[in-house]
Amino acid sequence: MAIGAGPFGIWERTVAWRYLRTKRKNGGVALISVISFSAVMLAVFALITVMSVMNGFRAELLGRLLGFNGHIYAQGPLVNGPDREGVIARIKASPGVVQAAPLVEAQAMVIGPNQVTGAIVRGVNPADLRGMKLISGNIKQGSLNGFGEGEYGGEMVLIGDRMARNLGLSVGDPITLISPSGPATAFGTSTREKDYVVGGVFSVGMSQFDESYVMMPLAQAQLFFGRDTAIDYVEVKLTDPDNAKQAKAAIEQAVGPGAFITDWMDKNSSYFNALQVERKVMRLILFFIVAIATLNIISGLVMLVKNKGRDIAILRTMGASQSSILRIFIMAGASIGLAGTLMGLLLGVLFCANITAIQNFVEWATGTAVFSADIYFLAHIPAKIDWVEVAGVVSISTLMSVLATLPPALRASRLDPVEALRYE
Repeated sequence: MAIGAGPFGIWERTVAWRYLRTKRKNGGVALISVISFSAVMLAVFALITVMSVMNGFRAELLGRLLGFNGHIYAQGPLVNGPDREGVIARIKASPGVVQAAPLVEAQAMVIGPNQVTGAIVRGVNPADLRGMKLISGNIKQGSLNGFGEGEYGGEMVLIGDRMARNLGLSVGDPITLISPSGPATAFGTSTREKDYVVGGVFSVGMSQFDESYVMMPLAQAQLFFGRDTAIDYVEVKLTDPDNAKQAKAAIEQAVGPGAFITDWMDKNSSYFNALQVERKVMRLILFFIVAIATLNIISGLVMLVKNKGRDIAILRTMGASQSSILRIFIMAGASIGLAGTLMGLLLGVLFCANITAIQNFVEWATGTAVFSADIYFLAHIPAKIDWVEVAGVVSISTLMSVLATLPPALRASRLDPVEALRYE
């Protein structure tokens, strides 16, 4: 009489669980099961952690790049025409625009007590600088008070904290700027040199900006670089940087004939395309690691089927169907993969949630910087968990674990009871 129970019934689950329990005589099977569990756990943990760090790295870089720089850059003859204020007003009135700031930007040499370095000098109106929250909200020394106001304020500049540290400068110290594009003379173009005062030190958390930029009042930058009243471009910021392509048409119309409009995607396309390609390739490689980890389940089930041949034959003679045997071994193998997946998920989420504390501990224990800002631009390891990606990782790992059980489970279900019991 056949064993009466529905698919995945309690007796099937009981037998599958019994086969998974460690027994001394089946130590080899138990060891492979532990190895399979550990392999799946580490693969899922690695995939979640690496993808979260790459997401965080991209989000941090994008946030700081777009917080420090603009989303759209507008140039054209009317930008430096007599109706410049009208052009800027029309840009500000365009849909989605939150700021439109006229800027002067040029390279210069910076001389401090310790050394000489190159820098990018950015001239900006004081009101516009206060609207750049990534800078105005991260003043570590000094303040914006007096920036661009009065005789002292006109000669006041802001520098990044890494530049201040490299040059040996602090608030109130004099700083010398040298521009290679000075006035023309009979002997060629001369340099222009002028002393300023460090009024504040900012830190945006990205070495590319903290060690290379000097913020100067717009009028003073125009004078220093010989621009007269001209500007280099209007920097536009939007409520949503991802809408830059759609906003370009309206801004181009606001600027008028001869407008030349670029956006942050054009300016940084190669940089972010490289990040995107690296992200996709890394995801593919890690998915292969998960697939390889789940293949260990096959080894364990093959040995389990071989060791349990007599038990399978007895179950078949008692009336267990081939499908029941198939489901028993699928549950036995899939439970290893599912347990490893869930444990890897837990470890990955906990690791990403505490990644800064882990970084600080490792740096304290080893005495070395594991994430140098000079190399990676950021001062700490970022991590951003994308729950859609996490759900995809868990689903794929679970599916691969189930698929890995099919070959040995099918072999067990097709075992001939007579042949299995012949030599017992």
